[in-house]
Amino acid sequence: MDEHSERRDVPLTWENLESVPVFFSNQYVCQYNQDEFILTFGQMTPPMLLGDLEDRAEQLRRLEYVPVKPLARVAFTYKRLVELIQVLEINREQYEREQEARRQQMGGEDT
Repeated sequence: MDEHSERRDVPLTWENLESVPVFFSNQYVCQYNQDEFILTFGQMTPPMLLGDLEDRAEQLRRLEYVPVKPLARVAFTYKRLVELIQVLEINREQYEREQEARRQQMGGEDT
């Protein structure tokens, strides 16, 4: 093997994570084209309706749409999307196990 084709694993280090803002996302869109997936994350805030019941009903009737603020668009290959799904599933399962353990410690009551 010549020096130009040598390979070695180099560890990855996440740097300055604390400097990246965390956004709450409650709206998602997923699109795909060939082997690429684009996930768009957004935030929707319900409209503020004020006044008595009749006033709020009228405001709701006049409402044409509720805007969604785009937060980020992230593209993945199919392979990376599958990896992301696996990471999310692992975290979901761990969260559910921890929640169940907490319920058991609190006497088994559902919350």
